[in-house]
Order: sequence, then C-alpha cells, then structure tokens
Amino acid sequence: MVKETRSDLNPLFAQKHNYHHVFLKLAVSCLLVGLAIRLLFTDSFSLSSVLRNPPPLANAIPNSPFFSSLPSYSVDFPVNQTQSSAQDAVECDLFVGDWVPDLNGPMYTNESCRVIEDHQNCMRNGRPDSGYLYWRWNPRGCDLPKFSPKKFLHMMRDKSWAFIGDSISRNHVQSLLCLLSQVEAADEVYHDEGYKSKIWKFTSYNFTLSVIWSPFLMKADIFEDINGVSSSETHLHLDILDDKWTNQYKNFDYVAIAGGKWFLKTAIYHENNTVTSCHKCHGKNLTEVGYQHAYRKALQQVFYFMTQSEHKTVVFFRTTTPDHFENGEWFSGGYCNTTGPFKEEQIEVRYEDSIMRSIELEEFHKAKNASANFKLLDTTGLSLLRPDGHPGPYRQFHPLLNAKVQNDCLHWCLPGPIDSWNDILLQMLAI
Repeated sequence: MVKETRSDLNPLFAQKHNYHHVFLKLAVSCLLVGLAIRLLFTDSFSLSSVLRNPPPLANAIPNSPFFSSLPSYSVDFPVNQTQSSAQDAVECDLFVGDWVPDLNGPMYTNESCRVIEDHQNCMRNGRPDSGYLYWRWNPRGCDLPKFSPKKFLHMMRDKSWAFIGDSISRNHVQSLLCLLSQVEAADEVYHDEGYKSKIWKFTSYNFTLSVIWSPFLMKADIFEDINGVSSSETHLHLDILDDKWTNQYKNFDYVAIAGGKWFLKTAIYHENNTVTSCHKCHGKNLTEVGYQHAYRKALQQVFYFMTQSEHKTVVFFRTTTPDHFENGEWFSGGYCNTTGPFKEEQIEVRYEDSIMRSIELEEFHKAKNASANFKLLDTTGLSLLRPDGHPGPYRQFHPLLNAKVQNDCLHWCLPGPIDSWNDILLQMLAI
C-alpha cells in the first residue's frame, strides 16, 4: 500500500549542532522554492485555475464553523501528491474514506467555467459561505490524485462517452466539462428542445461527450415542469427501454448510467401495453406495488440489454444519490443549511436510499458476472457525508431568505463535492 506522504522533519534534528541548523534551514528553503515552482506548472493547479472567486481558505474559515474546530495542519499533513499504482488502487476501496481539508480548493470557478447551469451556480447566486469548496475525498489506505484533465483527454482521444440518467447525471457531466475546460473548452454541437440532452466535442482530441436525459432509463410519459410540479401521473413502461439511449448505445466507448430518485414519484405502471399496477396512485383502483418492484425490473431490463449487446461498451453504474432535506421535502419546505461535512457516525442512509442501493448492488453484481465491462461507481456513502454541498435556496439568484423559496438539497453546487466523483472516475479508468 502507498504510505502517506510525510515531510522529512525529525525530532532528532534538534540534537544536532548549530551549523547543522543552518544547512537545515537552507534545505527547507530550497524545498519550499521547488514546491512553489511545482505548483505553478502542475496541471492540477495551473495559472488558469487560480481562484479569484471564491476567496482563499483563510477568508473562508470565518464563514464555516467546521473549520474552527479542526486542528492546525503542519508540514506533516498528508497531501496526496503522489500517484498510487494500479495494484494499490485494486487493494484500496476508493469509496471508503473521509473528507479532509483541501487548502488549494477547486480547480475551476463559476468565472472560469461557462457550462454551469443556473440552478447549480451557487457562487453566482450569492451563497455567502465558501468553506464547502475546501474539502477533498480521501480514501483510506491509498492516495486519490486530483483529477488531471490532460490525462483524461489523452485517454479519451478518438473515443465517445455518454452520461445517461436524470438531472444528477447532467450535474455530473457539467462537473467533468468544467474540469476539462482547464485544458480545452468543449464545443456544444447538439441539444434537444428542452436542453436536457446535449453533445459536446473536444476537437483537439476527437472526443465526444454526451448527456442523455432518461430519468427512468425506461420508456416514460412525463408531465412535469422544471420545478418538479406534475400536471398528471407519470406513465412508466416497465418492459420497454428508453430508445433515446438504446438507439445510440453502439456509438459509445464508455457509458456512465444511473437512475433511482424518479422511481419514488407517483407513477402508473404498464407492461404488455396494459396498465398493471402503480406507485402512490391513491384513488386509482390499481394495485400498489411500490417503487422497489419498478426499480428492480428497470435495472434488470437495462443490464440485460447491455450484457447481451454485441457492442462491448465500458459501463460505469453509479449508485443512488442521497439528498439532505431537513424538516420537510423539496415540495414542503425542506431545507439544508449545514456548512460542513458529516462524520460517519453523524448520519445514516435514509430508508428509501438504503433499499435502492441494495437493489442496485444485487442487480449490478448479476450483470458484472455476465460481463467484465461493468464497473461500480458507488458514490452513495461519500455523498451522504456532504450536506453542505447543495445549492439550498441558492438555486435562485440572490433569494430573499425571509421569503418562501424552494430549496435544492439534492443537486450539487459547482464547484463542489461532485467534482470528487470525477477524481474517482479517472482513477478507476487508470486501473
């Protein structure tokens, strides 16, 4: 296993003679100069990613009480500057770890990245605290390097990648686009009528990146506006895949696919062109079967299609994303105002998310046994620990905090914790 990066400071140095102190100071000075030069030229902290907004960590601390209780970190603090080997990555569980302070902060800002959707642009929308930007995910037992846009684009030369799912998948791909923009800004070459599905091209690398909005992954008739208000129940066909992604599947070298949250909504279920059952359809005289039945059946259909396809795409299946609504749901006044990460003992997975993840793991492992091209992007646990990373009321531009506003405690601010998903994604690609 890769050991933590430590300084060479040693208490035995204190027993040396005075002239040794002179040489020690000279050596430390040279080390600091070298480190400064490295920071100027490494692609994970280039001049183009110097933060103008948000402020440096020192200015963020007063806005985040979580930092005031942290110990002051010395040179002895492990900063994960070394790449871990493929063998180390295999032995290490990338999804078991802790959120630790990151003094450098994010690689981009809302000023340097132009593809952030308004609802996730927390800094532009006036979020006053910035401490949530200065954390990174640190797996226990191995190093997780920060995302390298050069390395990713080099690996993706002449390739095509699609993110398939709901608005969280779109949130994820925007994070990836922002990180990659440090090397090359993508050209948007397509969008659908509602701007929910898009295609970008990285011309220098002949790399195509797509997001396909398919919240159920199955054929569905949806009657919902941008604020989540429905004019009628969703009609979901549990035996028909959504052809928005299946028709394009053969074009993709890589796919990141996810579902989950939409299955909690009211829906009428169809099979064999017949209404068979429902979820939360009170007064409809239909059999209530629950979201578990529908979600399992959908994943079985999705994975069967992928494992039986002659086109062997590399599939990253992302587990369900937890939300952090308190004192209500998104439609009933729920909010999230925590300003720092949780520790494991401070929070538990909600019942619905626990059930969903259990279904996901069961069906994923069946698919994994049928095809070696499946990889599990198990972000549920690490995301659960970041209640501070959501837009909250700052999904709107400078909301009137004393007025009634709809909080967003499901999606992620950009920059924000979701950027670490891409750190892990690249590490999994490198294995």
